[in-house]
Amino acid sequence: MCGIVGYIGHREAYPIILEGLKRLEYRGYDSAGIALYDGTDLNVCKTKGKVADLESRIEKESTTKGSIGIGHTRWATHGVPNDINAHPHYSNSGDLVIIHNGIIENYSALRKELISRGYSFKSDTDTEVLVNLIEDIKRKEKTKLGKAVQIALNQVVGAYAIAVFDKNKPDEIVIARLGSPLAVGVGDNEFFIASDASPFIEYTKNAIYLEDEEMAIVRLGKEIKIRKIKDDSSVDPYVQELQMNLEQIEKGGYEHFMLKEIYEQPRAILDTFRGRLLSNEAIIKMVGVEDNMKKFLNADRIIVVACGTSWHAGLVSEYIFEDLARIPVEVEYASEFRYRNPVITEKDIVIAISQSGETADTLAAIKLAKSKGAFVFGVCNVVGSSIARETHAGAYTHAGPEIGVASTKAFTTQITVLTLIALRLARAKGTISSSDFRRHLIELELIPEKVEKTLLSDKNVKTIASIYKDAKNCLYLGRGYNFPVALEGALKLKEISYIHAEGYPAAEMKHGPIALIDENMPIVVIATKMGHYEKVVSNIEEIKSREGKIIGIVTEGDETVKKLADHVIEVPETLESLTPLLTTIPLQLLSYHIAVMLDKNVDQPRNLAKSVTVE
Repeated sequence: MCGIVGYIGHREAYPIILEGLKRLEYRGYDSAGIALYDGTDLNVCKTKGKVADLESRIEKESTTKGSIGIGHTRWATHGVPNDINAHPHYSNSGDLVIIHNGIIENYSALRKELISRGYSFKSDTDTEVLVNLIEDIKRKEKTKLGKAVQIALNQVVGAYAIAVFDKNKPDEIVIARLGSPLAVGVGDNEFFIASDASPFIEYTKNAIYLEDEEMAIVRLGKEIKIRKIKDDSSVDPYVQELQMNLEQIEKGGYEHFMLKEIYEQPRAILDTFRGRLLSNEAIIKMVGVEDNMKKFLNADRIIVVACGTSWHAGLVSEYIFEDLARIPVEVEYASEFRYRNPVITEKDIVIAISQSGETADTLAAIKLAKSKGAFVFGVCNVVGSSIARETHAGAYTHAGPEIGVASTKAFTTQITVLTLIALRLARAKGTISSSDFRRHLIELELIPEKVEKTLLSDKNVKTIASIYKDAKNCLYLGRGYNFPVALEGALKLKEISYIHAEGYPAAEMKHGPIALIDENMPIVVIATKMGHYEKVVSNIEEIKSREGKIIGIVTEGDETVKKLADHVIEVPETLESLTPLLTTIPLQLLSYHIAVMLDKNVDQPRNLAKSVTVE
């Protein structure tokens, strides 16, 4: 959620921090602020609204001078979005300034205690409590800032990524994390601090990712020092080389990141199976699976934990694993999993799916599963993310940076990875024949080309969007492998256009949703020829008899549905298990075009965050 950026070095900090905040806008936020130290004074400027509003305000009211600074985009938790609650926050003395991502759960008790000691508070935030707690400890214990931060963090309950600056010690920034990501870019006598690497990718390829319960002191002219918050033990910094480049996080001529990322899916899917799928040799090679094959083969069941779009990818994988590999699968909302005392054993495999690799609920589910002895396998997109580090093994998708809040290429690349795993397990278990296995590999290799072909329907989809952009409600129906796609299509429309939409298994229409159907209701029906086609056609006829407006997603050359539907969007033919990789494309485009026509903020929809790092 919230975004953190900091700089200490020989350059002007303001342009680096401002551009960094712009690159973190995808995370979702409602206010922004920057603190700069110009060698004499500590200047803070913050405002409700967007980074552009902050930029205008700074140019009118504040200074841009200084080679040390911190910046923040806030997603409101404690206190409404306004100028006062925006970060950074001062301590009472004005000496310390802090930015914070996360939630301090015991802030109320700490606030009362600090008030009793004479402290006062301007904001409603837990963050202002934390900075004054640090100041109180620093004064009472007569200690340096780093030690005061460490003592304070051992007193708080919750999650955090913080950066703290003391104007009386203007050559260092103290940072720490628990549950919220924090990275340090290491340059030539300069350091960059950020929630992810995108703000500093043009300056350095070297990054250090703090682990949970670690803090660091970033000093000018010295090497970074990392220590454990609980026991003060020293940690050797691990510097890794970043794989992303600047071009990947720019729009590249597209109007929105979401559209760019929809069109990147052929390449993203290809990159995800490249080097793993060798159809000529009838081989799938995945190190994380091969090294743990015994665990997979001896598992009683697979439990998939995820949230949002990743949960929908997990639902698709349930069909794939059970159909091909004959392993029982349960798909759980990570946000509910940890709270219902689930039955987990050492014979279970838990697959955790997350685009960012930082989803708080999914991380909590991982920790619970590990405590019960389960083997945990991660599927995520961000190298070095928390989920990649917390799981026993895993597989990265290779979608590249996904900036749009509404996931698109993350969904299709997650399905691609999960399909590869299912096929590999099916071959190892002998639940798929050699010929069928090879056929699946050949078809999967053709998917990028078929996605390219599906994207040619964009003009048709845009026309359909113009007809239904003013609809108040929409139904999405699918069966089998495409039921999760119906859920995902409905989610996309809700997320970016704010039109109420629901996804259902097509057979469930008669058990309630059919009551909603009238001449004003658009119903998107996924009706590919592979899988339950005749049943879906029957559902379409039932809708037609009630005057519902039908948008059919059909296999190329389909004539039956074309006669019944008001509109059809064609996708190339493929194996049933692979159809979600194609049928989801027109649903992404439909949501996108409707949102644009309604003048919505497609890349940063209201109230949503790209990386949900708090519960």
